[in-house]
Amino acid sequence: DYLDGVHTVFGEVTEGMDVLKTINETFVDKDFIPYQDIRINHTVILDDPFDDPPGLCVPDRSPEPTKEQLDSGRIGADEEIDELKGRSADEIEEVQAEKEAKTRAILLEMMGDLPDADIKPPENVLFVCRLNPVTTVIRDWKTGESLCYAFIEFEKEEDCEKAYLKMDNVLIDDRRIHVDFSQSVAKMKWKGKGGQYTKEDFKDYEKECDK
Repeated sequence: DYLDGVHTVFGEVTEGMDVLKTINETFVDKDFIPYQDIRINHTVILDDPFDDPPGLCVPDRSPEPTKEQLDSGRIGADEEIDELKGRSADEIEEVQAEKEAKTRAILLEMMGDLPDADIKPPENVLFVCRLNPVTTVIRDWKTGESLCYAFIEFEKEEDCEKAYLKMDNVLIDDRRIHVDFSQSVAKMKWKGKGGQYTKEDFKDYEKECDK
């Protein structure tokens, strides 16, 4: 009952579950076809309770895959895939950090906290912090007090870069401010947690920004 009405149980795995675990963790495409070929190179019959039919020819080895089977357009079954091979410890750490960040982004997208896992902060916006409380900037909506930070959007990325180079550690209202490129996507709204826009709206917004 747990099958799809197409496949049939023809055996039971009693050992070698690590092999099944590896197969289950294989990366597949949208049609659930593995990106790397998985092949059974050899089988051994341990017990055959049935009599062999007359004229049965028993081969002395398993058949080799045909040229057509080998030219599947996929990664060969015997090809090793190790993207970390030959990399330094720092490079390996960077790759792992990127993967973890991507995983977190996908989870946030699924939870509705990000419009898209591949979203990137706008490159024409600066984040300014360490501002003096008397400076007129973003205020807490409950208390009305300054949050001591602000976002400044520029028309051109070049202007944003110039401001970043010139304004960091500048004295404003008796405070040395800190300036950095914005890492926030909070300005982009979407449906989820009360948002009023969809992913499509966000993509349209991106297109408008690129014009």
